[in-house]
Amino acid sequence: MIERLESITGMVVAGHRGYKSAYPENTLLSFKRAIEVGCHMLEFDLRMSKDREVVVIHDATVDRTTNGSGEVREKTLAELKELDAGGWFAPEFEGLRIPAFQELCQLLAGYPDMLLNVEIKSSADAKDTADAAIELLHEHGLYERCVFTCFDADIIAYLYDQYGAKTQGFKGEVMRNFVPGEDGTYSKMWALAMELAILNREDVQAFRNMGLQVWSYCPDTSDSVLYAVGCGTQMMTCNDPLPALRIKQRLEGTA
Repeated sequence: MIERLESITGMVVAGHRGYKSAYPENTLLSFKRAIEVGCHMLEFDLRMSKDREVVVIHDATVDRTTNGSGEVREKTLAELKELDAGGWFAPEFEGLRIPAFQELCQLLAGYPDMLLNVEIKSSADAKDTADAAIELLHEHGLYERCVFTCFDADIIAYLYDQYGAKTQGFKGEVMRNFVPGEDGTYSKMWALAMELAILNREDVQAFRNMGLQVWSYCPDTSDSVLYAVGCGTQMMTCNDPLPALRIKQRLEGTA
C-alpha cells in the first residue's frame, strides 16, 4: 500500500507527531485531529518502556512533554500512563496520556487509507523497538501502510536487511553511523527527507536520480509549502498541515 506513493503525482501531507502545532504531540487526540483535517499520512515516534512495551513518544525523557521526569526506558508502561501528557501544551488538554503503540494501532484500524511514517527513535534498544513494533503492525494488519524512519543508519540497515522494509533516511551528514558508497546507507533507503534549511532543487533531483522518494519537513506556512513544491518535493511532513492542505486543494482543484 505504501508503494502507491511512487505513482502519486499530487501533494501528500503527513501530520508530524499528529497535528503538532495545535495539539499535544504524539497523543491520540493529536492523531485524530490530523486525520480529521485531511492528512494522508501520520508520522509518529516509538520507544521502549522498562517492561518492554512500545510507546509513542519523541524524547528519550518524559520531561518536556509530560508533568514527570526521567528516562522513558526506566519507566514501566503503568508508570508512563500515570503522567499527564497534555497539560504542558495547554490547560485544556490536561489528562491526556502517553499512548501505548497498541492503542494507536487500534485507532488506525478504523482508517484503512491512512499511511504511516513510523520513526524508530535512536536508542540502545532501537532494534528491539523495531521488532516489537513490526510484530504489532502485522498483528493489526497495518504493516503494508508503513515507511520506517530513523536518524541512525544502523537501524535503517537493520529494517531493510531483516524485514525488507521501506525506509526513510536523511542526507548522510545528518545521520549517525552513515555508510557511504554504492552498497552503503543510501542503498538501504526507499525515501529521503530533507528539512527546509537544507532543501534545494539540485539535491532533490540528485536523490530522485538515485531512485529515492524525496520528502520535505516541516513546511508550515504557505510560503514554505510553495518553496518545497518548487524544489520538487510534493510529499511533506508538517507540524501544521493546514497550509499544505489548502495549497493542495488550490493547485489540484480538489474539494
